[in-house]
Amino acid sequence: MAFLVAGTLRVAAMVADTQESLRRKGKYSTQGPKVALTLSSPGVSASTVAVLEGIFRALRVESWQRREALVQGFLGELAGFREQLDAHGGPVGCVLVALVAPSGLLRQPQQLVQELSRCGALRGCPKVFLLLSSAPGAAPEPGAFLTSLGELCGRCPHWSLLQLLTEVFCRIAEEFSGATYCPVLRSSLRGALCLGDMEPWGLEPEPSPSAQYDLSGARVALLLAVIRGRSGAQHDVEALWGLCQALGFETTLMTDPTAQAFQEELAQFREWLDAHRGPVSCALVALMAHGGPQGQLLGADGQEVQPEALVRELSCCRALRGRPKIFLLQACRGGHRDAGLGPTALSWFWRWLRAPPATPSHADVLQVYADAQGSSSRGPTAGSSDQADILMVYAAAEGCVAYRDETGSDFIQTLVEVLRADPKGDLLELLTEVNRRVCELDVLGPDSDERRKACLEIRSSLRRRLCLQA
Repeated sequence: MAFLVAGTLRVAAMVADTQESLRRKGKYSTQGPKVALTLSSPGVSASTVAVLEGIFRALRVESWQRREALVQGFLGELAGFREQLDAHGGPVGCVLVALVAPSGLLRQPQQLVQELSRCGALRGCPKVFLLLSSAPGAAPEPGAFLTSLGELCGRCPHWSLLQLLTEVFCRIAEEFSGATYCPVLRSSLRGALCLGDMEPWGLEPEPSPSAQYDLSGARVALLLAVIRGRSGAQHDVEALWGLCQALGFETTLMTDPTAQAFQEELAQFREWLDAHRGPVSCALVALMAHGGPQGQLLGADGQEVQPEALVRELSCCRALRGRPKIFLLQACRGGHRDAGLGPTALSWFWRWLRAPPATPSHADVLQVYADAQGSSSRGPTAGSSDQADILMVYAAAEGCVAYRDETGSDFIQTLVEVLRADPKGDLLELLTEVNRRVCELDVLGPDSDERRKACLEIRSSLRRRLCLQA
């Protein structure tokens, strides 16, 4: 019994320390050991594995393992790794997992991510996945992504991981201008993740990479919002309109578009931009509607439109080539209502311990899709070069409900609050803060008396820092 209580107290202290670190400084506290796993299919070059191990060493990883298996066996290997971490008994500061497989074979990476997210030892801790594709016949030497990441991890350990990755994406764009793909990251992190030896309460480091998008040209925004039958949606429209005006965006608004109107408005928006006389430096598109069971958007007529099709429409805009394109999606992506991860038994005991509240089950994950070798293959969900410079922010995790009440949605209202308070900040970092605040909320759905959790998903192929105000 004493052992059980001691273990419970250690877990409670670890989670409380993480929560306090995020709340006070917006950074993860990685005081526990950092562990890593390289899981590769047969045939991956020894030099690629060596570069990965060099990255782990630069990030001060205390323990790492390498396992080799067919892609079909990856899930079982990760289950064994999760059980090993849970049996460890002590807190873990962070985990890094590199999955290396032939291009196109990692067809359901979310199953692998979710397997490790179930790990009790990692509750509230950051989980980083490098999903690396290798092409048959590619050069055995590590590609630009791994080489640049290894160099920056050793030279700039005080940068946050998102800053490091943005700089890596920038280098790939500059060195391989003819590349047919671009790396993509998916983040539900709740704070800055610095994996070097920097003390989380220490002085702020030199801020991020020097490369930054030039926003001296025109800024344009398109807001498409279904108001009918969506309580509080008008408040979101008003808040977002005011923010766009304050940030200098020339803004167009359409309310209650049908599914066809969603597509037509994006097509007309692209044509208008291509015909614009002066340079366009940035575009923002907000899509606010009910969502379908598979993440579709529902127009005011109840018909479906795929948000990815709307993104593709703007990604081929000539005027926005090399320019940042921001998409905000306030819509459900399924019907799952997340109860979060937290103690369920002995609730009175956890209240007595003043344990932190439940954490959304999809939070604290960073996924990076990139090439392991060369610069011409494509990762499992990596974008083509036309998909570069895109930032998409979903109000809910995949398969989950996005919450809204008569005052507006948690996502849009928090976003406006954070950006108005610090309009000069790096947008990826500001969105991470938005996610932290949304994750802290306990929400009640319209058809449930049980409190639920929400979590954003941020997808980025940005290749420079993006600050909306100089």
